[in-house]
Amino acid sequence: MTLGRKKNQLNRTAQKTQVGTRPTAIDCFAGCGGMTEGFRQAGYRVVGAIEIDSSAATVYKLNHPQVHLWQNDIRKVSCRDILKTVGIRKGELDLLGGCPPCQGFSALRTMNGNRRIRDKRNDLIYEFQRLVLELLPKHVMLENVPRLLTDRRLDDFKKSLEEVGYILKAEILNVADYGVPQRRKRTVVVASRLGEPGLGRKAKSIRTVRQAIGTLKPAGQSDDPLHDMPEKRSRIVRERIRKIPKDGGGRRSLPPRLRLECHVESDGFKDVYGRMAWDEPAPTITTGCFNPSKGRFLHPEEDRAVTIREVALLQSFPPSYVFPAALGKVRLAEMIGNALPPKFIRLHAQALKRSEP
Repeated sequence: MTLGRKKNQLNRTAQKTQVGTRPTAIDCFAGCGGMTEGFRQAGYRVVGAIEIDSSAATVYKLNHPQVHLWQNDIRKVSCRDILKTVGIRKGELDLLGGCPPCQGFSALRTMNGNRRIRDKRNDLIYEFQRLVLELLPKHVMLENVPRLLTDRRLDDFKKSLEEVGYILKAEILNVADYGVPQRRKRTVVVASRLGEPGLGRKAKSIRTVRQAIGTLKPAGQSDDPLHDMPEKRSRIVRERIRKIPKDGGGRRSLPPRLRLECHVESDGFKDVYGRMAWDEPAPTITTGCFNPSKGRFLHPEEDRAVTIREVALLQSFPPSYVFPAALGKVRLAEMIGNALPPKFIRLHAQALKRSEP
């Protein structure tokens, strides 16, 4: 069969719809399931996921038990096994999504201001590329930090997909514009071999910290293990937190005796020991979101850092999403901070469905 005939056949396969069934999706680098949850809310049937980390895989299985999870290094997962396990043929998958580990692309991972630290995780985008080329899904969604947009690896990725008939669109978007109560800029790449891919519609209004967590019971009195995890702070740290003005205040208001020497010597990282503001979106939820020394992670009003339940809600996870408290605050904060906001993913996944002819 010639390349042209084979390509046309795959395109015809892609355009067939199965009456009474939901479109299918696979989530690569699934973490605790933020992308899968977004796909599910968008009406997709997630049939497979890949995640190497055991703790994240535990959370994923608790929330998505019907999905076949490959708890393995993505480099060791073959497309032949994927197709056989989920019972589809090449070209039939509706959506393949993934967020390769972003630490290697992060703006913080630089030396001397401009020299990028070498990180082998940077090249995992090529594993995602391999899955796209071997599975030939109808649509593709790749999400990552803003710096990916100017990385040569993304250029390689786009070129390889265009060569087999995909049309791509790549933009840096702020999740706050899409109804997530958090400021978080991300590179979103969508691709389709059925036509021009679309991106999600922006929300009519910004969702705030108050709207996301303002009605929760006081931390420690809620009977929710994620909201009631105790804090262990030294006397001077507790005093420092009490002195931060409510509703958006920062460390510049601290009296001299409570200021950290490193903050006096350096004017950077101004959000450290800052409070969130009730009527604004939260700052970017990071893996250190339980620690006031890592950013603007103090509650707007109470003298504490935001809780694990609160950061999950600020990431737009539904209140029913299960995060076992037994995993501990550090591990849970790490996986929630690394997760994709489900609401953000839902809107873009819905847009890809609308873009089909």
